Amino acid sequence: MNCDVFDTYVTKPGGEQMHFDIIVPSGTQQKTVLTYGQAYLAQVGVSDGEVTTEQCRFCHVEQATPEMQQAIEQKGYFILAMEGCPPVAAN
Repeated sequence: MNCDVFDTYVTKPGGEQMHFDIIVPSGTQQKTVLTYGQAYLAQVGVSDGEVTTEQCRFCHVEQATPEMQQAIEQKGYFILAMEGCPPVAAN
């Protein structure tokens, strides 16, 4: 499965920057990607963070790994947390 990768940077309330990729099926509209980014911020407890088109930009296309593909099939996207990302909050 080919996936679009959106490189995303969000500043947390304390000023620290989060860097993560939002990975979606190729052709997913950016508006939808931004919604996925907001959902991820809520999952990690950064409720007052915001994902905008300036912070979330298409980067490249890559082949999905099995882990990515499973997440995409379940919720429509996969997050690759890289820098400054807190762990996902327990529900």
